[in-house]
Amino acid sequence: MVVFDDHGFLSTGVATRLMFACAVVFLLTIALRVALLDEDIFDALCAAACGYLLKNVAPARLLESLKEVVSGGAPMSPEIARRVVNLFREFRTPERAPHSLTQQEAELLRLMVAGHSYKTAASDLGISVSTVSFHLQNIYSKLQVHSKSEAVAKALRDRIV
Repeated sequence: MVVFDDHGFLSTGVATRLMFACAVVFLLTIALRVALLDEDIFDALCAAACGYLLKNVAPARLLESLKEVVSGGAPMSPEIARRVVNLFREFRTPERAPHSLTQQEAELLRLMVAGHSYKTAASDLGISVSTVSFHLQNIYSKLQVHSKSEAVAKALRDRIV
């Protein structure tokens, strides 16, 4: 169990259990903070915190929260839970990011996301491999990336395809 405060790690320990004669180690994190900055909450949760409690939490509630994390829960102080809900209300992913891809570029990008090679994409689109390469260079430029894997990642992240 890792519990950290404003200055780093407060205490550490490891919860383990035996499963099929193998030890499975869980490293769990609960943020204990005084601050109520939305950015701090978001950063802690993005850094894999399993919960977020304020430092004024009662010792009994802290123990209960540790048990909750071990059983798969995500304990939060009520004030933090309210802020997390508000953050989700404010956060909206774009329906479609405007990258001005042509219809053929968008289709080629869909094929790349689906795992096609240049050769199979060319065959599916009825074009040559060199034309695939040409279109991919245009896609890289429009998406401001430098490789097929970056283009695929950006397409998925920005919901382009």
